[in-house]
Amino acid sequence: MNTTLMAPAEWAQMEFASAKLGDQRRTKRLVTVARQLASSPGGTLPQAFSEWDQLKAAYRFLSQGGVSYEEISRPHWERTRASCQEPGEYLLIEDTTELDYTNHPMTEDLGSIGNGRGRGLLLHSTLAVRVEAWDLNQRPEGIVLGLFGQQCWRRRGPARRGQEGWRERLKRPRESQRWAAVLEEVSQPPAGSTWIYIADREADFYEPFQRCQRRGVQAIIRAYRDHKLADQSGYLKAVAAQAPVRGQMAVEVRARGGQPARTALVKVRSCPVKLQGPWRPGGRQPDFSLKVVEAREVDAPPGVEPLYWLLLTTLPCTRWVEVRRIVARYAARWWVEEYHKALKSGAGVEDSQLERAYRLEALIAILAVVAVRLLNAKWLARTRPDEVVDPQVFGPQALAILAVMFGSPKGGWTHRSALVCVARIGGFLARKHDGMPGWQTIWRGWHRLMWMCEGLEIMKPKGKRCG
Repeated sequence: MNTTLMAPAEWAQMEFASAKLGDQRRTKRLVTVARQLASSPGGTLPQAFSEWDQLKAAYRFLSQGGVSYEEISRPHWERTRASCQEPGEYLLIEDTTELDYTNHPMTEDLGSIGNGRGRGLLLHSTLAVRVEAWDLNQRPEGIVLGLFGQQCWRRRGPARRGQEGWRERLKRPRESQRWAAVLEEVSQPPAGSTWIYIADREADFYEPFQRCQRRGVQAIIRAYRDHKLADQSGYLKAVAAQAPVRGQMAVEVRARGGQPARTALVKVRSCPVKLQGPWRPGGRQPDFSLKVVEAREVDAPPGVEPLYWLLLTTLPCTRWVEVRRIVARYAARWWVEEYHKALKSGAGVEDSQLERAYRLEALIAILAVVAVRLLNAKWLARTRPDEVVDPQVFGPQALAILAVMFGSPKGGWTHRSALVCVARIGGFLARKHDGMPGWQTIWRGWHRLMWMCEGLEIMKPKGKRCG
């Protein structure tokens, strides 16, 4: 069940009420804190709690060292994983981001980030997306189900890069071990359900492929190393460059590094390869067979680095439609980047001034689920624009306020019309050339709409009490 458009109280109950925190009172407090953070996003508790006793209770809850990140998050993870058991195709998209608290000098027990001079936490997310359709350009259209898993940790000491050999590095616990580790916590997908693990170049090593194979999960991972081939003299990049050309396709490139968004025309090649197994403590691992897909931009604009993706996959890629969909699935990896942006800019996860890292981790666990709600608000209007909104789920009061402010649409409230009106409250102009609103205006409008609903509740006359 999608909880995005639920009122904050029902949403918090659905997401957190089954958390096992050792005491039912703690669980109730968790639901209360989550409800307030969903109603008033921004990352700081004083902004979410206007009454001192409620704010104090929230601080007390986050200060309990026995409440772990996993215990708070697990109900959401389990609900997401259960949704992935239904027949269909699911993308499990992984990425890591840094949460920067360098400018919060009073916060203790933080780890090093970036070049070692910054202070903060690391967050590794696995976002589950259900593919609901393919457009005419063979790009997936889907809906975010939630977090399939997530890890939050502090880096102890400065980074060791360049200070030890690769054999020494392999003999100790490493941050790279997080990639595809969530698959070890679940059983194989049931018949009729296809899970596809997607990751960037940081996951280009033996263990993620091994974990996917062990769990019956398909994989698309962007290659970083020029792997040595097992059954012939040569290396991966040279073979990929000589592979048969399957065709050309357009790829949407997001704005980054000062470069505007654009559409890149890429030439796509593919072929099967067998890579040499790596050395690990205990000996060399078996060779493993994959397919490689090379997407190389044709006629890139002057001054722009051409797009070049070298993708390793377990999926079939002989037919042109299969190859196009592999490239398009990897292009959808930016959804997890958008999720991290929603967590930082929308839910304000880096704004908190809590003074201990373990308190921050408990707050992040709640805001991580709030960010899923924020992200999906935008996606519902994009992927299910004409689906009718259930008034009991969205909230009769909220729809009534929107109707007074903007008028009721002729065909009734749909995801597109409701969320555009919510975004208008948040500052979206909704002119013909403006396109669809971004998640920031949607969430800002939702925040203000919840305030209006709360005001209506306060203004309701209280019934007489007898006795």
